[in-house]
Amino acid sequence: MDNCVNPMPLIGDKAPSFHAVTTQGEINFPEDYCGKWVILFSHPADFTPVCTTEFMTFASMMNDFKVLNTELIGLSIDSIYSHIAWLRKIQELSWKDMKHMEITFPLIEDIRMEIAKKYGMVHPNASNTQTVRAVFIIDPDGKIRAILYYPLTTGRNMEEIKRMVIALQKADCDHVATPANWVPGDDVILPAPGSCGAAKTRLERVNENMYCLDWFLCFEQSNCVTPPVYEQPKEPPFQPYQPRPRMNNRR
Repeated sequence: MDNCVNPMPLIGDKAPSFHAVTTQGEINFPEDYCGKWVILFSHPADFTPVCTTEFMTFASMMNDFKVLNTELIGLSIDSIYSHIAWLRKIQELSWKDMKHMEITFPLIEDIRMEIAKKYGMVHPNASNTQTVRAVFIIDPDGKIRAILYYPLTTGRNMEEIKRMVIALQKADCDHVATPANWVPGDDVILPAPGSCGAAKTRLERVNENMYCLDWFLCFEQSNCVTPPVYEQPKEPPFQPYQPRPRMNNRR
């Protein structure tokens, strides 16, 4: 028995490359997605109830992700014909305020589990025949920036996935970090000083756009609602989150 297992790629690793047949034609990853953020996600199986609600929700958020220069790629170990039949059925369904949702992002056929195993999407103690709900957020350089895993029974929070993409883009753009429960428009955290002198200078240079709880925990006020501006689609610009009233968090 072959006990060899592909090591799961980690945050900071180059995303494993692959060629795949999908519902939108063949793709070569990451070459076909150079310069774009990618959400690569797996689902357990076609025609399953939780997966159906996830795909409808992702489809309803396509413009949100386009604004963020982010592409979606789905994967399961079903055949391309099963994928097509399921996606056609989804267009007939209505759930919450979502009706006739067309899935225009590619859904990978991975019958041999080759891609799923490269990404550690098959967890034998959960299922030998289905992928878990894995999410890989990959940056424009093809590097894995975040990994999420959900069990078979629990649907993903798509707003959280979108929030994470925005937070990563914000961190890259402004060289900051984001605190707990951060959403666009909230204040961000400045990098901690790396020396006693820098710590002293940081506290001496607090200004109207900045406040510190201590030398290592300083915030910068941010009114930014969207991350760096990418080429916008033809539809009216979309704001991922509505601006929230600013709270005075100074001491």
